[in-house]
Amino acid sequence: MEIPIANRSRSPHFQDLLDYFSSSDSANPKPIAHPDKEVNRIAKESRQALRKAAVLLPVTRHHPNKESSLVLTVRSENLKSHAGQISLPGGTKEDHDKDAVATALRESEEEIGLLPQHVEIIGQLGDLALPSGFYVTPIVGIIESNLSLTPSPVEVADIFQVPLELILNVTAYTQSTMNFNHKAHVILELKFEDYRIWGATAAILHHLATMVTNRIR
Repeated sequence: MEIPIANRSRSPHFQDLLDYFSSSDSANPKPIAHPDKEVNRIAKESRQALRKAAVLLPVTRHHPNKESSLVLTVRSENLKSHAGQISLPGGTKEDHDKDAVATALRESEEEIGLLPQHVEIIGQLGDLALPSGFYVTPIVGIIESNLSLTPSPVEVADIFQVPLELILNVTAYTQSTMNFNHKAHVILELKFEDYRIWGATAAILHHLATMVTNRIR
């Protein structure tokens, strides 16, 4: 996929993203690592028992008067797990899902009303094993910036967008600690306005930023 040459200098971040996924660098992606070695160990040991899941990274297409951004959600406070946290649209693989792409697209339609035909899949990142019991595959897709998205009242409290320039800025991520199972663990954080993006979502986005940045160095 290409954007007009005249617009490339106006959106280097969007073009860097496209270039990465059109290159051999994105083939056979390596698993995403947690910033905490203990979490990596626990996840690796229990990997065979983890439930498969997929999330979508919906990136809006760059236009001359509108920079590219990434769509994120705020999970409903009524959910049993990860209530109120910032998340990528996605969820658990169902038996009728052909693959991770199908899971990510189905869940995105259910959660934010994003129709599959409005998503241009450009690639995927390595899997991320979570100690919470899931093995997540992040799928990256391009969408138009003028789409009307509607949050599912059951699962999503809000939908917002973060500039792609910030998402791909490796230095914007910081490390902090939080208690999990009565132990302090290292996590990644990314702050945007009043939103605190952390945990698995931040780990996925930081990995994307690292992959894209390493290629253009």
